[in-house]
Amino acid sequence: MSRTILLVVLLCFMSQTFGKTMTECELVWELRKNGFPENQLKDWICLINASGFRRTDVKNTAADGSSNYGIFQINDQYWCNDGDEPGKGCNVRCKDLLLDDITPQLQCTKTIYAAHGFEAWYGWVEKCKGKTLPEIQC
Repeated sequence: MSRTILLVVLLCFMSQTFGKTMTECELVWELRKNGFPENQLKDWICLINASGFRRTDVKNTAADGSSNYGIFQINDQYWCNDGDEPGKGCNVRCKDLLLDDITPQLQCTKTIYAAHGFEAWYGWVEKCKGKTLPEIQC
């Protein structure tokens, strides 16, 4: 009995440790559900692919020492607060950008896009701007 409980606890811990890897169709569905314009979906998918991640829990360190969070690699220097209180441009905690529920990421992404367009993401500029965008098969 105690081994079973230990196994259940371990599995629960592991499921919280590892983020979710989203499929392209899951991402398209989330973008549509959150009101992203249909004519921008190819750009958003290209941007996500350019970051190289579809995982919800990805945190990377940028060359300047700041950190980028989540599927959209949202930077903590400008957009999220690394502490316990929401803050900065998106008025969000950075750790909330690592949740399997990507709603906070999508809301912040809309804020960033409203301020800077796709140009805010170096990955989009380098790998998507002026290039053939991926077909969406969903």
